[in-house]
Amino acid sequence: MANCIRCGRQLSGLTFGKKICQWCEQHEAAQRGELPDDAPQPVIRRPWVSRGESTMGVTQVIFGVNAAVFVGMVLSSASVMDFPGGTLVHWGANVGALTFSGEWWRLLTNIFEHGGLLHIAFNMWCLWNLGELCESLYGRWTFAAIYLICGLGASVASAAWHPYVPSVGASGAIFGLAGALIAAFKLGEFSVPRSALSGTLRSLGAFVVYNLIFGAVIPGIDNTAHIGGLVTGLIVGALIALGAPRQEHAPRRVAIFVVVILALAGGAIAAGHHYGLPLRLGRSPFMMGA
Repeated sequence: MANCIRCGRQLSGLTFGKKICQWCEQHEAAQRGELPDDAPQPVIRRPWVSRGESTMGVTQVIFGVNAAVFVGMVLSSASVMDFPGGTLVHWGANVGALTFSGEWWRLLTNIFEHGGLLHIAFNMWCLWNLGELCESLYGRWTFAAIYLICGLGASVASAAWHPYVPSVGASGAIFGLAGALIAAFKLGEFSVPRSALSGTLRSLGAFVVYNLIFGAVIPGIDNTAHIGGLVTGLIVGALIALGAPRQEHAPRRVAIFVVVILALAGGAIAAGHHYGLPLRLGRSPFMMGA
């Protein structure tokens, strides 16, 4: 079967001489302003899912990793609702004093770890909804990169703000997904009817505002990580929308990701210097002393 010359989607077997799919036709018409605001958007199989490729998405993989880590923590601590601090640190919680003094992997391991049953249940519910939307719009590998980079941004912000408090959870990365979507929709990266777009933006805005207020009122919630992930997501989403909006712009997207990662690395090093921590790579001397 032929493929669309614009996006690569597979065309119908009864398509003769036509090389542009219905989705791209409507996308281009929307860009020219030829469609009403309430025009229905055709749903066509995503172009990045090729024949024979697994239908399991990155969202499901991330969900599974979080669930597996949680089960491991339950088995190792005999606790379900609230894990002790020692268990959190052992499984990779982000503690600035440990992270900046050698154990840099904690910037990522902590986003797959949760403090208890209610914590993981709420975060995985949010991930399932936002993750599916973000992955369907960006594609698998761009989505995976955005998720991990936003989690990294959340972890750097958290460790820099309170370097002696353990931080765990996927919520910073999830806030980053919301930020990336808000930036992309605002800057017009995706061709979506305005009526549907306004509803999506209201939902994303409500999610961000409600959870930031909730985090400010309820003790023990790391709002710094939420804000760090959100800001990182807004920046990454805006850079992709302005500089690499199409799937074929993969090299530009890689360059954007590299620049953002380097900026976050610089911020982490600066935070370590600020607190007078020994910047090194390997087991933290504080952990060895403990």
